This record gives sequence, C-alpha cells and structure tokens, in this order.
Amino acid sequence: MSVDLAGCSDGELAALALGRRQAAYSELMRRHRDGVFRLLRGLVVDGDAAVELTQQTFIAAFAALDRYDEARPFRVWIGRIAVNKARDWSRRRAVRRFFTFARPIEEAHAVADPAAPSDIQIADRRELERTMAAITELPVNLRQVLVLRAIEGMSQAETAEILGIGNKAVETRLYRARKKLEEMLRG
Repeated sequence: MSVDLAGCSDGELAALALGRRQAAYSELMRRHRDGVFRLLRGLVVDGDAAVELTQQTFIAAFAALDRYDEARPFRVWIGRIAVNKARDWSRRRAVRRFFTFARPIEEAHAVADPAAPSDIQIADRRELERTMAAITELPVNLRQVLVLRAIEGMSQAETAEILGIGNKAVETRLYRARKKLEEMLRG
C-alpha cells in the first residue's frame, strides 16, 4: 500500500524514514531544504558555504533522526542543527584566517575576483547588498536572532529554542540588532 508522503506530517515522515523509507527522507529534505539554506546563507553569508552546510545539516539530522521528538516542529529541530553547523564553520574559518595572515599578500591577488556582478548597477540590488553587508557586521548573537526572526520569519519561541536562549533574550537581541543595523545603514 502506497502512502501519500506529501500529506504526511513531519513526524510521520521521520517515523517512515527511520523505517528506511528513502522517499520519506526525500520529502523531509524537499520541505525544509530551502528554509535551511536561507537560514545558513543569512548566518554565513557565503553562498557556497551555505550549500555545503545545508548538506551537512541534513546528513547530521538524518543520522540523529531517532532523537527527533515529534512533539516539536521539525523546522525548529533542524534549524538548531543548522545554527550549530554555522557556528562550527565560523570557528574553523577563524582558525584558517589566522593562519593565512602569514602568507604573502601577492597570493591574495590570485584568489580575489575583481569582476563585480552585472546586476550591481540596479539600485535595489545595491541596497540589498549594503543591508546584507551591514548584517554581516553585526555581532553573531544579534545576527542570529535577526536572521531567524526577520528573514526566516520564525516565531520568538522557535528562535529561542533554536538558539537555546530565553524569549526575553530573543526580544532584547532583536531590538538591539535592529537598532544597530539602522545606525549602520544611516551612516
């Protein structure tokens, strides 16, 4: 008997996936892949890294699927895994950056891409890039809350659960992030 996977809840899909139903894995990934990518793109800014981290997030999630609690939204559970992957990536990147300082500056010219994207001429695109650049300058604790709440549209409770902080901390950090971002964009 065939089960309509599109009509299944995330919890039902997780149970089917644990029963080795490959299609259930695929359906969970289809439902949540774009949201996980957007979240990671907002956190790490690097699109290529976000793609790689999205894959790592799903690999880790599927490996730990037996620990998923159906009472919690799958989106929050996998979001927390994605945030942890982004934190790990940032730590590794900081270490690599530290060691690359010792390299001659001439080597950097071979890596840099001097070509600007063709759509940089569009005013809306410039403003978006300016805003995204400002977001990347925010302290990581403020950036995480801003991305989850304002860009991903997660609730205050979901954001608190993903980041492992209280609702009041989410509210305070979001306020500070918006205020700081506004100051940065005004200047």
